[in-house]
Amino acid sequence: MPTYTYKCEKCEKTFDKFQSMTEEPIKICIDENCKGSVRRLIGAGAGAILKGSGFYQTDFKNPPPKKAECKDCPSSSSCEKAG
Repeated sequence: MPTYTYKCEKCEKTFDKFQSMTEEPIKICIDENCKGSVRRLIGAGAGAILKGSGFYQTDFKNPPPKKAECKDCPSSSSCEKAG
């Protein structure tokens, strides 16, 4: 469910409301002393967050660092100094 941002036209208070996409927009300010009419603001929305137990552990890992090459040995041979 998305979070919508509203602004009161009377007291100019801005507030967020977590509600369903099918739910009707709020029409009255949530401040009990104001009770002015509100309008829903257009927002950028939230991007997808791909974290949690439903994703593979390797999805966000950096690739392993490349091994340093040994200057003393030809590139085709394996050298213990290179790591």
